[in-house]
Parts: sequence; C-alpha cells; structure tokens
Amino acid sequence: MKRGFPSPTHQQVDLLICGGGIYGAWTAYDAALRGLKVMLVEQGDWASATSSASSKLIHGGLRYLETYDFKLVSKALKEREMLLRTAPHRVWPLRFGVPIYSHQRISRVQLKCGLIIYDFLAGDSHLHKPHAYLNPKRFSEHFRFLTESTLKGGFTYGDAQTDDARLVLELIAGAVDAGACCINYCRLTQLLESNGRASGAIIQDQLSQAEQTIDAQQIVFTTGQWLANDSYSQSHCRLAKGIHLVMPPVMNQEALLLTARSDGRVFFLIPWYGLTLLGTTDTDFKSDVEHTPVDGSDIDYLLAAVNDYLRSPWTRSDVIGSFAGVRVFKQSMLTDAADPPSEVSRDWELKSAPNGVHYAIGGKITSSRPDAARIVDTVCEKLGISSVCATEDRFFPWAPQGDAEIWFSSMHNRALQLGIDPESALWLLRRHGTHSEEIFSNIATDVRLNRRILPSLPFIYADLLYCAATEMVIHLDDLLRRRLPILILAKLTSDQLSQIAERVAVTLQWNDTRLRQEIEHCRHQWNLT
Repeated sequence: MKRGFPSPTHQQVDLLICGGGIYGAWTAYDAALRGLKVMLVEQGDWASATSSASSKLIHGGLRYLETYDFKLVSKALKEREMLLRTAPHRVWPLRFGVPIYSHQRISRVQLKCGLIIYDFLAGDSHLHKPHAYLNPKRFSEHFRFLTESTLKGGFTYGDAQTDDARLVLELIAGAVDAGACCINYCRLTQLLESNGRASGAIIQDQLSQAEQTIDAQQIVFTTGQWLANDSYSQSHCRLAKGIHLVMPPVMNQEALLLTARSDGRVFFLIPWYGLTLLGTTDTDFKSDVEHTPVDGSDIDYLLAAVNDYLRSPWTRSDVIGSFAGVRVFKQSMLTDAADPPSEVSRDWELKSAPNGVHYAIGGKITSSRPDAARIVDTVCEKLGISSVCATEDRFFPWAPQGDAEIWFSSMHNRALQLGIDPESALWLLRRHGTHSEEIFSNIATDVRLNRRILPSLPFIYADLLYCAATEMVIHLDDLLRRRLPILILAKLTSDQLSQIAERVAVTLQWNDTRLRQEIEHCRHQWNLT
C-alpha cells in the first residue's frame, strides 16, 4: 500500500470522502467495492484522531441498556457477531467480569436482568458463552487483584476486542485494492460549488504543498470532531472527551467493567498488548479540536475510581502511557444539553446540507460498518445507481479463509519455528492476518528480525520494518503510535527512540536531516527525555 498524489490534470470521481477515521475507511471500502470511483483524503495519518483513541472494544454496550437504547445495542451486537466471523484476526472474543459490591448502585438482580437482555439481543452465538454468575470466592479467584471487602460476587459475560488503528488501516488497504484513491496527509482546502450545489473541492498535499482540483458528484464529510468547525454541521454536534491510561499488567485473558463510586459512571480495565487499559472518562469538550490533552484531573479521576477496587492502589508513577480522543454525539432538539455525556445516545445519523454535502454525525466503531453502508446507499441513490451493500458478511482483506482456528494454530507454530516468542507471535497474527506470511519470509532471510524491539512489548523488528515499508508511513509517530503503538505502551527514552528511528531510516528513505527532524518532533510531541 503506497501513498500517491493525483496527477496535475483534473480528477473526476463519483465520491470524495474527507476524513480517514473508521467511518471514512468503511465508506471508501464499501463504495469502491460497489464500483464507484472513490477518493478519500485525510489531513493527518489514518485513524490519527479518535479512531485510534477508543477503548479498543467491539461490543454492544451493556451500559446503554440503562438508558433503554435497545435498538443501538441490538445493532452493535449483530455487528460484533459478524465481525468475529469475518475478521477473526482483527476482532477476537474478550470475556468481561462485573463485580458486585455492597456499595454499588446497581443490584445483582438489575445486573442479571440486563445480562439476560444482552444475551438475548446477541442471538445465537457460537463464539461466546452466555453470562454466568460467580460467588464471591470464585469471582475473587478470577480477579485476584480486586479487594474482597464487601464483594458479594459477580458476573462474567462475552464481548470482543480489536486494535482500532489497525482496523482502520486494513479497511484503507482494502479500499485501495478495490480501486479507491486514498491519500493521507492531504487536506481539503476549499469546497467548490456550481449553482448552489457542491461540485468538487481543492485538495492540498501536506508534504509537497501541491494542489489539485477534484470534480466530485458526491461529497461526504466523515471528519469526526472537526465537524464542530463546520458552519453547517456544528449545530448538530456535541463533543465529549475520553481519556485512557496504560497501566501495568494485572490480567491476561479477561477484562473488567467497573462503576466509579464518585459519580456512578462505568469504566473498564482491559488487557491490551500485555498491559492494562484503564478508561474511559466522559466529559464535555469545548476546546480546540486540534489539541486533545490528557489533563491531570482526568488522570486523578481514573486513578481514584479504580483504586476503590484494587488491593494494591496505583499512583501516577504507575502510569505508563495515556491518550485522549474526542467523540461526536448527535445533538437534537430532543437532547437536553444539561445531560452528562455518559447519558447521551451513541447512535448515528447522516445529515445532508442544502448544497448536497453529506455529514456523518455520531456513531461508534462497532456499528460503523452499517452506518457507512447507509452513506453509500444515499450516494448511490443520488447518482442513480442501483447497488447493495458490499461489506456485509464479507471477509476482511487480510482475514484467513477457511477454519480460523486451524489457520491460527498452523501459523503460530510456524512463528515459533522461526524463533518468535509465543506472545509476539499471537499479536503478529492479530495485527497482520494473512500478511504475516510476508513477515515470516523476511525472518527466514534474516533470523535476527525475530527479536523484540523492546523486551517488555510483543513487537518484533520484522513487524516494524514491514509496517515502515508497506503501510503508508510518513512520519515516525505514524509508525510508533498507530502502526505499532509503542509510544503509548512504553516509557521510551530518547536513546531508544533514536535507535528505532535509525533502524527504519533506510526503509523510509530518510536522509540524516530528515531523520533528525523526525526524532526531534517525536521527542517534543511525546515529552521524551
């Protein structure tokens, strides 16, 4: 997957998509598969905003049952089951525990009823066991790091997990393979109109500053938080910030859904790349969408919330990394602006401006595919094209064909034979799917590539170099935040950063000046010492 900018001549497309997060990626992939001529532009890197700052879950949203959002939960659970089938490398089952303490606002009976509904809405699943109740002793054996004081037992139930940034990247790759032109670091600088209708745009390459005029029959904005800067869409949006902290490992195969004692909000403890994700917060965001900081108050809130449950409390010194994202909620006349963000619907809608431009507002990663299908349905209707969604029940671009368990077992054994450690082998297969074959070939040529980049993280040099060579990496933090999330999973030193950058410089064709610039930018951006 190589990056390219259009030739100087006018380009004509059926659909121009602005915004390369999860909604833009699914829209481009579906539209290209339906035969439309598609261009997708993203002003930064793929998934560089909220689509790489989620809780990494593919889930129905058990907590949304409290607000009786059964339609959204049912829709998301249907998608969860489909993604588990069609992308077994990209989406995998994750069991959650929900402890019951005497101080909690939700009783055992209420939680039991919610889980019965959750299982019912999920339908028949061969990939998840139904929820189960564990008495205090058994629940404590599952989660030994939790305090037993006032523990009255708990439930376990099934959901799923992903790597959000790589989910987006695979869909971009699929769109490119289907004929779409997808360009990162490319900004839409001007919308063009003819007789009051949008007819195209001027785009600018952020690397060369070259400009190009694009004639587009249909235009869609899937720009997430930047919708708040658009004169049409800003009145339809409400923004909320969510942060996550990366903490030391406390669990392996299971996650936890917990409730903050201070305000009753739900948060998660989730295993991820051998460490623990703690999050998320849910606070209104009215600042500059270009900058989403992790504030000290956000960190204190999450640490206080989780320490109510931990036998050995965490402090700020335990925080390994952090990230923040801004979610967009649809704002309507029926929505009370005084409601806390945690109570606002995560559902999605498509708005069309008088000039014909479409805006994707709201939504969530789990249900983004059917939402994108509705976008493409609308576009096709406007173009007079009769076509149906091309992504439902379609295997992902890098998904193994046939029996997934047999494929995983065979590929994992091959990885071990090449000297890759078991944990790195597992994550390599999840990250690259069938493209792992190419990485194995590179290791067969140079066995030293099977070594970990850092001893503490399950990433090997062959993975690093493959991403640099084939995954449209422009800057160092593209590689070390989204292709491999090392920058948020380790407290890198400046020396370690330099060593990694020097290792990929030849692959990325960086001279000494460019190499120093990339290292210095990363050091400044991530406060490395």
